[in-house]
Amino acid sequence: MTVQTLPNTASTDEIVQVLNRDGGAIIENFLTDAVLERLRADLGALLEATPGAQEDAFLGTKTRRLSRLFMRTTAMADVVTNPLFHDVAQAILAKPVKVWFGEGRTEIVPDIRIGMAQAIQIWPGQGSQPLHRDDTVFLWRHPTGGREARLQIMIAITDFEAANGGTLVVPGSHLWDDERMPERHEAVPTEMKAGSALVFLGSTYHAGGENTTDRPRTGLTVALDAAHLRQEENMYLTLSPEVVASYPEHIRRLLGWSAGRNFMGWIEVDGQLVDPAELVNDGKSFSLAQELE
Repeated sequence: MTVQTLPNTASTDEIVQVLNRDGGAIIENFLTDAVLERLRADLGALLEATPGAQEDAFLGTKTRRLSRLFMRTTAMADVVTNPLFHDVAQAILAKPVKVWFGEGRTEIVPDIRIGMAQAIQIWPGQGSQPLHRDDTVFLWRHPTGGREARLQIMIAITDFEAANGGTLVVPGSHLWDDERMPERHEAVPTEMKAGSALVFLGSTYHAGGENTTDRPRTGLTVALDAAHLRQEENMYLTLSPEVVASYPEHIRRLLGWSAGRNFMGWIEVDGQLVDPAELVNDGKSFSLAQELE
């Protein structure tokens, strides 16, 4: 099998259909040239100064990983609000759950949250990762029965090729149960031009590929998760309130500084249960400790 490539004019329904069938899809020209150049300018030097992991077969000793991206480049806002990612995540993750409140039957629809964001640069000589599922962080069980935990994106900041570590994907593996082991021969490399993106479900087996070239391969990955799950990257310690307040409300909510429609993440102020989004006004920095005194 191969990973199907779709144009950036594809509709949400078209992308969802391919993801439900294959577990992943490539979106051509996901980023505009302007956003791609901003990401390169803002993150390039930081990646150059970032060391690889020490003695870690999964993270990669010749792989550089840079997080805290929302404090390092405002271009991240363009990434997570791109409808080719955001609207698809909404369609896949925000599925209603019917519950009883006393004698009343109602639906609760989870919001979506940014689970993690990381720039990943695979250097020459780095071997491939073990094949894995990213929804393992939630100990998610498979088959999922159509209720996914995560939609992830891997954006090519440089061209992705089979030889330079283009992300390995096992098409159809999102439908497997937890007993079936993925094998390397089942994985296909992601090949796409800079600015394009691989979108895949958290239940899809994948891995960083081996870089046998003489140049690094740079990608940017972001996960959008169902908001009733804990965020993989701790955004409350990673980002200061001042950084969060500098973004518009929609981004602040995606970063987790809100209670969501199921009111998970509230805080108490003067005896009232408050959505923390109410404490972060546009352009206003604040001390949460002072607000809660």
